[in-house]
Amino acid sequence: MSKEASVLDQLRKVIDPDLHKDIVTLGFIKDLKIDEESGHVSFICELTTPACPVKEKFREWCHDFVMELDWVSKVDVKLTAQPARSSLQNEQDGLTKVRHIIAVASCKGGVGKSTVATNLSFALQSHGARVGIFDADIYGPSLPTMVDTEFEGLYQEDNMIVPEMHSSGIKLMSFAYASGQQGGPAIMRGPMVTNVIVQMLNGTDWGELDYLVIDMPPGTGDIQLTLAQSVNISASVMVTTPQKISFIDVVKGIEMFDKLKVPVISVVENMSYYLVGDEKHFIFGKGARQQIVDQFGIENAFEIPIHPELATCGDTGLPLTAAQPAHEIAKVYGDIAENVVREVERLRYNQVERSITWEPSEGIIYTVNGKQFTLSTHKLRCACRCAHCIQEFTGEQLLDPSTVPENVGVTSFNDMGNYAIQIGWDDGHTSIYPFKRIEELVGYKEDGESV
Repeated sequence: MSKEASVLDQLRKVIDPDLHKDIVTLGFIKDLKIDEESGHVSFICELTTPACPVKEKFREWCHDFVMELDWVSKVDVKLTAQPARSSLQNEQDGLTKVRHIIAVASCKGGVGKSTVATNLSFALQSHGARVGIFDADIYGPSLPTMVDTEFEGLYQEDNMIVPEMHSSGIKLMSFAYASGQQGGPAIMRGPMVTNVIVQMLNGTDWGELDYLVIDMPPGTGDIQLTLAQSVNISASVMVTTPQKISFIDVVKGIEMFDKLKVPVISVVENMSYYLVGDEKHFIFGKGARQQIVDQFGIENAFEIPIHPELATCGDTGLPLTAAQPAHEIAKVYGDIAENVVREVERLRYNQVERSITWEPSEGIIYTVNGKQFTLSTHKLRCACRCAHCIQEFTGEQLLDPSTVPENVGVTSFNDMGNYAIQIGWDDGHTSIYPFKRIEELVGYKEDGESV
């Protein structure tokens, strides 16, 4: 075996913990050089994003595995990231060099969506990413208030709008900058608003960005639909609060993004509780976040407590994640940012092959990554966790299994985004099952272990 082959064999031991494949197969290893006289080995490990949460672990693993070869005296590992490439076809578009667009949405006003969008953006930047924020709420823009800059007016270069720049390097754009009344609302009709938003988003020279965070306006109307259909949104983060009415609206948002083929990768529950000493007080109740996890399979759900510092930082123009990076809430936003990075790359690289059918004589036939399982329709029907079968906020079982026919049949299957499937039953009921829930019922475990 050649020395180059032996080095690559060692590097195959490094498994990406999110993509569950080795870094050689993934094509991360570039420019491998070996000095046979000195035993000096050098190479580039090109990661999918500069914000990779475990990039230093990759460096350590690469170094240690190659050093196990008895002829190797030194290993130099250089970490880089793949250049930003958009899938958009219009070369004149300002989004051409934007790698990923992340929508932060709530479908309800007053839940702290803009606070999440700005803090998430600064947390992503702290992980090494190049970041921009687009404030898509023309009727009530908040970006100029929440991220303070020495704004002197917008201008164009080569027929493209030059975005406002925060001192940290984050690029910003909001209708408030163009209106001449920072923070002031627009007074115009819906179709005009939609056109203005799309033109500003596409007409801004964002340059090379790893993540462009869009602070979506509340609701599920024309603006949201047009944005999702006009640009290639990689994923969305839903923001909610513990109240039931907010939970109902976030479900509408998840269903909207599902129809638009935009995966919802995480849910952030704002105002989850108020901390007095070590005791949590759930002022607005609790259970909505877990219900989203159970019903839609969106496992990445985060709690943000009520805290005066969070509001104060937003009002003074420097988000908490930048003003107090060691704060406990800033650490939660760091976790949210890591989740966004991981989930976006999983969606890009780690497509799981699944299929589900019903055979009346056998039951539910579930196939995942080539492995086939059989599950009785009665067992799956009784495992439904909708509001009719499980008490939403206590988890109490409402469905009596004896009321479900043993031979209950299936009338329909409908995909619900990347994480769940909707099944219609011939007893008149409709259920949503996260794929993870079905895989637990059949005993399937995902292959691939991280080093």
